[in-house]
Amino acid sequence: MHSYYFTICKLICPRFYPTLKYDRTPFRQWVLQRGQNTVVSEAGSAHATAATPNSATNRIVGQWLVGCSGLVLGAVVLGGVTRLTESGLSMVDWHLVKEMKPPRTQAEWEAEFSKYQQFPEFKIMNHDMTLTEFKFIFYMEWGHRMWGRLVGLAYILPAMYFWKKGYFTRKMKVQALGLCGFVFFQGLLGWYMVKSGLENKPESYDVPRVSQYRLASHLGSALVLYCASLWMGLALMRPANKLPNTRGIVLLRRFAKGTGALVFLTALSGAFVAGLDAGLVYNSFPKMGDYWIPDDLLAFSPAVRNVFENPTTVQFDHRLLGIGSLAAITSLYLFSRRMHLPRRAKIAIGCLTAMAYTQVVLGISTLLLYVPTPLAATHQTGSVALLTFAIWVLSELRKVAK
Repeated sequence: MHSYYFTICKLICPRFYPTLKYDRTPFRQWVLQRGQNTVVSEAGSAHATAATPNSATNRIVGQWLVGCSGLVLGAVVLGGVTRLTESGLSMVDWHLVKEMKPPRTQAEWEAEFSKYQQFPEFKIMNHDMTLTEFKFIFYMEWGHRMWGRLVGLAYILPAMYFWKKGYFTRKMKVQALGLCGFVFFQGLLGWYMVKSGLENKPESYDVPRVSQYRLASHLGSALVLYCASLWMGLALMRPANKLPNTRGIVLLRRFAKGTGALVFLTALSGAFVAGLDAGLVYNSFPKMGDYWIPDDLLAFSPAVRNVFENPTTVQFDHRLLGIGSLAAITSLYLFSRRMHLPRRAKIAIGCLTAMAYTQVVLGISTLLLYVPTPLAATHQTGSVALLTFAIWVLSELRKVAK
């Protein structure tokens, strides 16, 4: 502090610096006090730039995560429509920035169409496709990819801002890094899936399609990202209900977790149905054709291949999982009626139950009508809506953090 005082004196009065050096007048006291105030104010302004995580900042971060989960939901729905319209293989290469600008001129469109014509889908299925028809499927896939980039920006840019502002705790920083990394992984997985449908397979006489394994991985990772974002967002926005730690509540909480896992597995099995076009093999309900258990259920060898590669078995399993989910949700609803739960928890369980019955009706209708695109897209969206209500129920029944 003395050096600070002497420096000021030297700058103000260099001529009289030697005498001021030993000055003990009020002027020296004023300079010293001003220096202290400057140091304190600078330290205070530096400290003000970083906020401490609190309920208000948590609510802001929670709203951001719920918004991001909504964007992921949009990507899942748009991806399902892209799949149903058989548009996913229209873009035969992948560039992070270059492909953000679609073809504009006639020459650019013809060049893009020419690239598509070199691959199996055009040669086997769409050999009589016109340029106008190609533009439709191209824009479907292009829109899906651009939406994916929007999702990435919605995660990464706000996360950087919140990190800099000090809104994240140490645990939240790890979670934010995990979510942003998962978004990047999801994009790479999407292109890995598309590549499987562009490969030439001379030994195969089947229609070109993406691998059902990669499709399920792509959908499954998107659902994991959606569930994680929604769960963390709700946890930050709303405090946990103070439920009594009774045996009934513990059983209800465990039952809800198992039911949520079953709903997730049912939605994931839908990816195998879509990947194998299994919704077109038996368009009757409740029987499959004339049988409760069809003859070709175990047509492949070894038997485990049927679970993932036999369209009949895949549809059969999806039916069982759907009925099982409906039974579990109904049981959860009836079990919850015997307990005193907060109003929000009751509403969440009621919405989950209503959505479960709606989803079953949509699934049966889609099957009986030979999978029309609008109805099938609604059924796929319904699966994510059902998963949303399951996450909401789990959020309302979660334990209070210690």
